[in-house]
Amino acid sequence: MRARIICAVCIFATWSATTAGATTQDRVAKGHQLAQQWCTGCHIIEPGTTSASDVAPPFPKIAQDKRLTADQLRVWLANPHPPMPNLSLTREEIENLVAYIGSLGTSE
Repeated sequence: MRARIICAVCIFATWSATTAGATTQDRVAKGHQLAQQWCTGCHIIEPGTTSASDVAPPFPKIAQDKRLTADQLRVWLANPHPPMPNLSLTREEIENLVAYIGSLGTSE
């Protein structure tokens, strides 16, 4: 299991370099749009928002968790575990969501 996670992290780190063409600002905007489309039913995706399930952690809280790296988030989004549904996100969509969530790291 640990070897599988390490392998997945290496793969995602490699392809993240291939998706570096888009600007961070573009990725954040696309990630926010994707979060609004797919994630608001369970997650609070913006600071100050209160309508969502209390089961899923808010995106600002995920972003501020110093123990969670961007690579770990990529692995999770590529292979989520229940109760999170498998959305079959593309690599680009994962990068965009990671960029958006990462942008919330300095929010209160």
